[in-house]
Amino acid sequence: MLNKYPLWKNLVILIAILIGFIYALPNLFPDDYAVQITGARSSTQVDSVVLDRAVKALESDGIEVKSSTLEDRDALIRLTSSDDQLRARPAVQAALGRDYLVALNMAASTPSWLKSLGAGPMKLGLDLRGGVHFLLEVDMDTAVGQRLEAVSGQIKQELRDERIRYRGGDVEGKRDIVLSFRDEASRAEAFALIRRQYNEFLLDQRTSGDELQIVLTLSEGEVSAIREYALEQNLTTIRNRVNELGVAEPLVQQQGADRIIVELPGVQDTAQAKRVLGATANLEFRMEARPDAAAGETETFGFRDEPQRTARLQRELIATGNNVANAQQAFDENGQPQVSITMDSVGGDLMNRATRNAIGRRMAVLFIEFRTETETRMVNGEPVETEKRVVEKGIISLATVQSALGSSFRITGLDSIPEASELALLLRAGALAAPMYFVQERTIGPSLGQKNIDAGMMSVALGFILVLLYMAAYYRGFGVVANVALTINLMLLIACMSILSATLTLPGIAGIVLTVGMAVDANVLIFERIKEELKGGASPQLAINTGYSRAFVSIFDANITTLLVAIILFAMGTGPVKGFAITLCIGILTSMFSGLMVSRSIVNIVYGGRRVEKLSIGGKLANV
Repeated sequence: MLNKYPLWKNLVILIAILIGFIYALPNLFPDDYAVQITGARSSTQVDSVVLDRAVKALESDGIEVKSSTLEDRDALIRLTSSDDQLRARPAVQAALGRDYLVALNMAASTPSWLKSLGAGPMKLGLDLRGGVHFLLEVDMDTAVGQRLEAVSGQIKQELRDERIRYRGGDVEGKRDIVLSFRDEASRAEAFALIRRQYNEFLLDQRTSGDELQIVLTLSEGEVSAIREYALEQNLTTIRNRVNELGVAEPLVQQQGADRIIVELPGVQDTAQAKRVLGATANLEFRMEARPDAAAGETETFGFRDEPQRTARLQRELIATGNNVANAQQAFDENGQPQVSITMDSVGGDLMNRATRNAIGRRMAVLFIEFRTETETRMVNGEPVETEKRVVEKGIISLATVQSALGSSFRITGLDSIPEASELALLLRAGALAAPMYFVQERTIGPSLGQKNIDAGMMSVALGFILVLLYMAAYYRGFGVVANVALTINLMLLIACMSILSATLTLPGIAGIVLTVGMAVDANVLIFERIKEELKGGASPQLAINTGYSRAFVSIFDANITTLLVAIILFAMGTGPVKGFAITLCIGILTSMFSGLMVSRSIVNIVYGGRRVEKLSIGGKLANV
């Protein structure tokens, strides 16, 4: 029988429409303006007492609180407007102090029954939803200094291995390492060794009093190479950390010679993002100093969990976090959190070399953190935020070496599971080659994003309404069918983007507008083909069947060509171009489904299986 779908096909279409409706529905529930409170450290907990202090601070400033909740390890305070949100952040930060991070956020308001089905709204890009823009500066002087410290330790070890007596060997100034010798023979032997293995340095022999010295100075070319490496390594590490955070379509790019731009659209935890991105978490492995070690060869550090407890460590490094190939959070035999570490080949050799002759001595794991702290103080009755750079070093483990260590070992003595997880994440994502500091943090306000959303939605709505009016006026009954299919197409497009967690940007909205036009093209081709068949004398039923079947090839060819272009744009484009390509790809697929399957199903329900004498398909009624 012509123009009659089997029951199973109608059921498939109905189920697809129903699923599309459910997963498009969350986009009707706008996000709430909110501030999020998180501990500045992973071990700092946010409890009900902290939340109450924050709420009272807001109430005392006349800021209306919509709701406040504790969520896992942080707190979320929902507010009624963007103005209240912008006022709330400095007020809460001043009340809680620097032990807590207060970040602007947009909190989802999707009903729980939809969440239970895994339904959620589309992610919006930075230009629509707003988000966080960071400008970070790489500390190039520290990058050069770290390189000098590492080379200094290697040179000292090689001189000891060759039994060449020396003194000093510490870094002086910004580029120099100075070694002192008692006799010319020792200096000449050391000079030959260093010149053979360390050609990145300019060597100079000097005399200071009764001491014969060798001064190693980093060349300009090597300094430039270190700076370039530091920036490239930090870019790679930041990208890895962003991937660990699961941010959709982030922007991480270089700006100038020593700065990095990071934009995080649609993040759910901006406080964690700042902490993870900004933390220059690194490790240093050092032996505990011998009792008879000279004061200049040692440093004293406190323990992270017990600051009053200290230990003297050798200045020389065994290895650093840069030598870590992998790190995973785990538990020791007592159920306490630990981090299992795998070193690269260089790190494994360094660790084995240092520990094989140190059985019975204690080796320390020193945790180093460079971060920027924000302080809020009141000036003339107005909150003013200032930032300062903080470097903290603390021992997290001091254990006796039982046997020579290799590429795999573990770090114990951590305070909590979150601390162990975060340390593993930072090391796994890669150590920063140099510390970075937040030069600028800008929140792209929801108000600006809302203006873009309003403008974009207006363009979609206007184009959509004009198309609906035109189709209904020109194609009459079949135009109404096309309008229903077009509406379903738009719903399915939104549902697919929500299910796939695709990020909608302004170019993506342009893709939606283009999709609307392409969906109409399919129906126009079909309807015009039906009219041609009617003019040729075909019966209405035959004209409908022929129109859909013969127009399919043209529609398929046109859409496949556009789909291939969209795939190429997605593969080769970045940022907004990729967002446009994603929307276009999904839109092409939903357009073909709605234009060929949904509209055909509706037409079959209206006209199929019965005698039809005329069709309302534009202009005049077409009779049999």
